[in-house]
Amino acid sequence: MKKVVAIKFRNGGKLYYFSPRPGDKYEYNMPVVVETARGLEYAWVAYPEREVKEEDIVPPLKQIVRIATQRDKDFYEQCRAKRPRAMQICKEKIAARGLEMKLIDCEYTFDGSKLVFYFTAPGRVDFRELLKDLGAAFHIRIDLRQVGTRDETKYLGGIAPCGRVCCCAGNMPEFKKVTIKMAKTQGLSLNPGKISGLCGRLMCCLGYESEYYAEAFKQMPKVGAEVGTPDGKGSVVSVNMLKMQVKVKIEGKDGGMIYKDFPVDELQFVRKTASPQPAPARSADKQERRPEKGEREDRKERMRAQAPADADEMFDSDDEGGDYDEYDENDENGAGNESAPLIDLTDLF
Repeated sequence: MKKVVAIKFRNGGKLYYFSPRPGDKYEYNMPVVVETARGLEYAWVAYPEREVKEEDIVPPLKQIVRIATQRDKDFYEQCRAKRPRAMQICKEKIAARGLEMKLIDCEYTFDGSKLVFYFTAPGRVDFRELLKDLGAAFHIRIDLRQVGTRDETKYLGGIAPCGRVCCCAGNMPEFKKVTIKMAKTQGLSLNPGKISGLCGRLMCCLGYESEYYAEAFKQMPKVGAEVGTPDGKGSVVSVNMLKMQVKVKIEGKDGGMIYKDFPVDELQFVRKTASPQPAPARSADKQERRPEKGEREDRKERMRAQAPADADEMFDSDDEGGDYDEYDENDENGAGNESAPLIDLTDLF
């Protein structure tokens, strides 16, 4: 176990571990000065001194330089006061150059030697001339960084459809993987307008209870499936995975339809398996042997003999076709559904 202090560089941002300075006492949200790859940075204490396992620490573990002095606080506020003017000048330069990019945010480094602008764009942007214009306007080093749509929402913030501040801007240190399968498992409407956040991507909150819904989904029958109930057989109309109840449509004695809720434990149906059954092992003959060209021609002739008379042109192609196999061991359900990796631009190391 090692004693560390968790540091954040912005609200809702990723947390980093630093070694406490001997003799200093830290409190929640206390401003401090730390050393990063970009030099000295102004940050805040997210969690005071605590002990963590050494394998949870990304080496090297740097020490906090000092608790922010009044001079540090004044200089930081001066840099923040200059941001609106810097944003306005940069927007004017972008418009003058006719570049297709949207300015999101900017920040000065703590030592005031560099100004960083964040922007979004539909593609790659040639901003070499813009760098020259900004360098001449501010007379310091300029850094332009392109971010994604999720990062844009994280920087700007906003009110999500639930009425609360967006998770990425308020309480999510780093983005989590979210897939459309999570929405399907939870029985949500697949209307993009209902499951998308302000960024236009799937809402991050879909992953909060994904594990529970994945387990509950295995115990529930499918909508439309036939199930046995204490009152007779019926078909499933809807399922409630929070209450573990199923609404079943049963045909009454008078010919009418009865809708009734049943606990899932009282129903009889074929339950989903916890994991897909392994594919049957292929014989050595299928693993090693591939059909030769002559065998493919024989196969075509057999298919020609069985096909209608007007289908001869289907077999007159010069394309001999590629090798085939009856089973593809690399074909898995859900393959290729993983989202593209995200770049965490708050990572200063």
